[in-house]
Parts: sequence; C-alpha cells; structure tokens
Amino acid sequence: MTILALIASVGLIVIAAVHLLWALGYWWPIRDEAALARAVVGTKGITKMPGAVACSIVVVALLFAAACPWFPDTFLKSLGLFGIALVFQVRAVIAYAPFMKRLSPEQPFRRLDEAYYAPLCIAFGVSFMNLAGASAA
Repeated sequence: MTILALIASVGLIVIAAVHLLWALGYWWPIRDEAALARAVVGTKGITKMPGAVACSIVVVALLFAAACPWFPDTFLKSLGLFGIALVFQVRAVIAYAPFMKRLSPEQPFRRLDEAYYAPLCIAFGVSFMNLAGASAA
C-alpha cells in the first residue's frame, strides 16, 4: 500500500501545485485567462479564473488529502481516507450528471471533464478507498 499511497500523494501534490499557480495569478498551461477558465471551470459564459482564495482552499484540501495516507493508523485516519475517497467518487459521478452538463457546458471543459478529470477522480477515489481499507485492517 505504500506505493499506492506514494502515487496518490504525488499526484495530488502536482494538482495542488497547479492550483497554487492559479491562486498566484499565473495562468498555466493556457496563457489566456478566459480560455483557461473555459478549460478548467467550464461554467456558462465564464471569462475569469476563480479568485486566489478559492484556488488556495483547493490547494489546502488537496495537500491535506495528499498527507492523510501518511498519518498514523487510527480510526480517524481510516475515516478520513474513506471521506476523501467519497469526495472523489461523488465528483466523478456528477461529471456525467445532466445537471452538471447544464451548469458547465463550456468547451473544452465539458470534453476534458468527461475524458480526463472525472476518470482521474475515479482513480483517486478507488486509491483512497483501498488505502482506507488497508488502514482499517
């Protein structure tokens, strides 16, 4: 499980680093803010990226999730890992829900969400569910 924890943690740290860049106002990997917002947020008519506070909250949440597998084995750790898994799975499922398609219709977000973002959330969700099970054992 150490390898799974390492892969999950590194993946989340990389995603947190990208969100930190956005919090600092550095638009990467797309230099145009409106185009980046359409690619990563996708809400109807979006032209600006979310603010620094919103991006920073995501950074903190992702870093906490990345650190969680390395906490000492306790009931709270197992519960936390299960909660993280649940959040990722719910995020993955709603990507395909009709209401989400109406809320975030902009391209390329809609295509990227269904092809990459949601499957990545499924992978993280399954990983954290396995880590939660291993922690509880």
